[in-house]
Order: sequence, then structure tokens, then C-alpha cells
Amino acid sequence: MPVTSFDFKEKYQYQNGFDSYFETEAVPGALPVGHNSPQKPPLGLYAEKLSGTAFTAPRHENKQTWLYRILPACAHPPFTEAVPAPNESFAEPPLRRNLHYLPNQLRWDPFDHEDDTDFVSGLHMVAGAGDPTIKQGCAMYVYAAGKSMDERSAFYSADGELLVVPQEGALEIRTELGWLLVRPMEVCVIPRGVRYRVVLAGAGGGGPARGYALELFQGRFVLPELGPIGSNGLANARDFQAPVASFDEDCGSTAFDGPNEYVVTGKFNHVLYRTVQRHTPFDVVAWHGNYYPYKYDLGRFNTIGTISFDHPDPSIFTVLSAPSDHPGTSIADFVVFPPRWLVGEDTFRPPWYHRNTMSEFMGLIQGGYDAKKGGKGGFVPGGASLHNVMSGHGPDAESYEGARSAELKPVKVGEGSCAFMFESCLMLGVTDWGLKTCQKVQETYSEHSWGRVKVHWKKSSA
Repeated sequence: MPVTSFDFKEKYQYQNGFDSYFETEAVPGALPVGHNSPQKPPLGLYAEKLSGTAFTAPRHENKQTWLYRILPACAHPPFTEAVPAPNESFAEPPLRRNLHYLPNQLRWDPFDHEDDTDFVSGLHMVAGAGDPTIKQGCAMYVYAAGKSMDERSAFYSADGELLVVPQEGALEIRTELGWLLVRPMEVCVIPRGVRYRVVLAGAGGGGPARGYALELFQGRFVLPELGPIGSNGLANARDFQAPVASFDEDCGSTAFDGPNEYVVTGKFNHVLYRTVQRHTPFDVVAWHGNYYPYKYDLGRFNTIGTISFDHPDPSIFTVLSAPSDHPGTSIADFVVFPPRWLVGEDTFRPPWYHRNTMSEFMGLIQGGYDAKKGGKGGFVPGGASLHNVMSGHGPDAESYEGARSAELKPVKVGEGSCAFMFESCLMLGVTDWGLKTCQKVQETYSEHSWGRVKVHWKKSSA
């Protein structure tokens, strides 16, 4: 059955569809009928418009949602810079300083778990390019959380939308628009500006949790065009899930006299700012629109490949794409390598050796990857690799020799495994944390992978 069998069972309801227009209300009658901003919205709620694009963006690109909430989001004291910063990624904003732009292939051992961090303080930038102030580029992170975010806290990013890829530990994400349960082998996207809190799922508070994330400063993720594939295949729109409205009710008679304090943290040009308000930020009773968080089960990806010969380009495994202004070239693609059948005749079946104008950041959610061996010093779950623009890479020597001499019968690779790739047209700089502080860079990666590549060439005697 083409769905993932999760140990941690689903506990929330969702609306299904990608890029759909949804409406949902937690209390009957909370949504106004026929217009968006009546003089007195139903149930004494406030109407608030959340715009993810310019008002005048073309209709097919326009992203907006109307929220009907107990108090408007603007009702808070001024933000001030969060001091001290929760970790070095925010203490010295990486994209404001010189990053390390390297032609060398890089690979990291599994990143450490962190007991005392939550999702925000455990978020570490590894690589990136561009500038969120002009909405260009992207950044790639790993996260490690040993505890849930505080019950009276919320976080949002004004810099971009965030794609989260859990590798270990399920996350319950409480957003303004409702709850998402996101487990390893699921991914979620939280749009720019949406406020949320991350809770570690499971008994006793859950945890630890570890995974990867990509923040997109430019545009938004869409489903890739299918071209000659036709109308179905890869990630199908029906399999994406958006939350239903769910709200808390904790406020006073006005915005500033509630019984409890809530800390709201905003990421603004890689700097964290905080305010303390006297009402819950999660008070949206109803909403309608097409700008919302969503999740996707990677087990539902409809893998397509050759049934004749040759290994297709990895673009055939794209789940989500963030196009640039140049057709066919992406600021970021999210690509997944799930279990699949290989049947190519007279074909070297793993990925071929290549140099790419795109940068490739890979991670491993579970299991092994067919072009790289695991074990000590290998490519293993919780680790990562980066092959920057035009850096040569491909199967390690052992994988190559095995595939070169393998019997070419139908074989299913990757059972119980799933690797992924963040691919970008940008040249990626590596942060000090990613290159030095984390102490996970495999110094012998190149030698370990390709130092024993054999010479098979024989001069023709003809």
C-alpha cells in the first residue's frame, strides 16, 4: 500500500489537496458568508488578512487567507532583539558575514542530539546563499531538539517559508491555522509569517528530535510540472494535507490585560526579535484561503523511472520545486529517493558520476543509499553531504564495483530507506558552524569514497 506505516499514529484531522482553496471553522457560524470583512464579523471576531504575495500578483500566483480571530495579531508591545541569542546561528547572522564557498566535496557524520534545546534554539544553519531582505536565495539547516517549545510561546519567520524534514522524532506543530503532526517520512511547509509552536510528540514529552530544514527566501514551493509524464505521478495534489481550524481561548477584556504572558519570537533578516503579549497567538476560530501550512507523506510519492535503459536525471524524483525566473531552473528543489524497482538493461543503475551547475545538499532519513556505503565514516541517517556547483561526485568505489558487476535482473533498491536532496541553482556558502563548530565534517570523505576507484581502461589492440 503506497503510504508509510507510522509507529506514531495520526491524531488530527486535515483537508486534502495542494494549492487548494480551503475554508474551515472550529465553531459553526464563525465564517462570514458572502464577504470577507463585514462591519461586525460573526461571534465578535476580528477579520485579519494574511497575504503571502503582493495584492496584485496574478490570480494563479496570488496567496492569501482570511483569518477570523479573537484578537488581531498586531496587538502586542514592540519587538526587541532577543539577547542573548539562542545559538550561534542567530548570534552572528550567517548571511551577513563571509560564508565559506568551497569547491570541495563535503560530508558530515550524524549531527548531535541536544538535550537542552527546543526547535528554535536547536536550529543551526549549515549552508546558504542570497539575502532575505531582497527576497532572494535560500538557507539549509539541521535541527536538534531535546524539549518542546514553551507552552506560551510562538515563532515565525519573516525571511521565508520553511520546509521541515524530520529524521528522528515526531513533531506536533501548533500553527495559527491548526495542528500538524509531522513524523519521520513526512515533511511539512510552514509559510512565511505564520506563527507556530513545535511540541515533541510522544509519551513523557517526546523527544529527542532531529532533522533538516530549508528556508526559502524567494517565492514559494509548488508542484513541478509533469510535462510528458501526463496528469498524474510524482507527488499527487490529493496527498497533501492542510490543518483544520483549532483555537485556544486565553485573553482578557482587552489585548493588553490578559491573565497570561505569551512570548512571540520573530526571525527578521536572520536576527531574532521578541515581544511579550497578554493573549494567545493561537486564537484563529475560522479561516478561508489558499495560504496555509501543509504536510506530505513521502510514502505516497509515485516514483517514475526507466523501464528500458539508462538512469534518468534525478529531477524525476522532485517532490516540490521553487522556480527561479528562468524556466527549468530552481532556487530550490526538494528531491526524494524512496524504495524503487531498477530494471534497466545494460545499464549502470546507481546515479552516474557527474558535475552539476546546481548545488546538491543531501540527507538520509533512514536506511542506506544505493550509491554510498554507510557505516563508520560513511553516509548514514542524520548526516549530510554537500556537492557544490561543478564539484564532481558520484558512487563511491565499492558501490561502483558492485553495480558494475551486478547481475542485471529486476531488483528493488532502498527497502526501508529514504534519502533526499535539497538542490539549488545557487552556489552555497558553508557557515562556520557547519564547517568547524559542529565538528562533524568527515575530513577523509574524498579519499574514503573515491581514493580506491580502479582503472578499468584497456587500450584497444585493434
